[in-house]
Amino acid sequence: MTLRLLPLLLTALCGVFLGCSTAEETTAGGQEPRKKEAAKKVPVSANILLEIDGDTRRVWVSAELVRNEGPLELFLCRTKTKEHETLLAADIDARDLHKALMLAKGEPGSPVQFLPEYKPARGSVIKIFVHYEKAGKQVKESAQSWVRDSQTGKALTHDWVFAGSKLVPNPFDKEKPPLYLANDGDVICVSNFETALLDLPIASSKENAELQFEGFKERLPAVGTKVAISFEPVIKR
Repeated sequence: MTLRLLPLLLTALCGVFLGCSTAEETTAGGQEPRKKEAAKKVPVSANILLEIDGDTRRVWVSAELVRNEGPLELFLCRTKTKEHETLLAADIDARDLHKALMLAKGEPGSPVQFLPEYKPARGSVIKIFVHYEKAGKQVKESAQSWVRDSQTGKALTHDWVFAGSKLVPNPFDKEKPPLYLANDGDVICVSNFETALLDLPIASSKENAELQFEGFKERLPAVGTKVAISFEPVIKR
């Protein structure tokens, strides 16, 4: 979906899920209710939009469902990277998603550390939801509801954290900007990666024989379904 179309999708979603364009605020003394100010939608880059709705900030990305079953290492990858290991793929620059999450007041922490001892990824908690059309209606579901533990059969319960990935010098040309490692695919991970933009704050192996999570097939729409993903940082007050 192009940047030109994404604001239109967001406007429609606001009307269905958020009521941000039609809600009214009550006033004291029987005065006329005044309409709540419409949410602001600010393009950050191609396919990434920042929404400012009062004190709430969200980031929106459009994606496509590329798998709907089987073991997972990722929930979302960058297009043409790791589609065989993920549910969703999005045509984005992960650096711009990082920037957008910071504009939404998310605070990057650090990716997982394996040596000299295991330390889980840390950073702001990011609430993630998927929005798509089902039976002719727009629906909103938690990203966790699309992923299940392959041992227990239960949906993922942990929230993702803003690990922030890493920047490294360009090995081919040191004069060029550094490389943002999440652009190799590791945008939203369910297995721990040191390159993850968003990761789970729990131990989750990336070894094929030990993958803990899989697609929740019974809950997932058909491959090819267009999905809007919303990211909402949990802001410390």
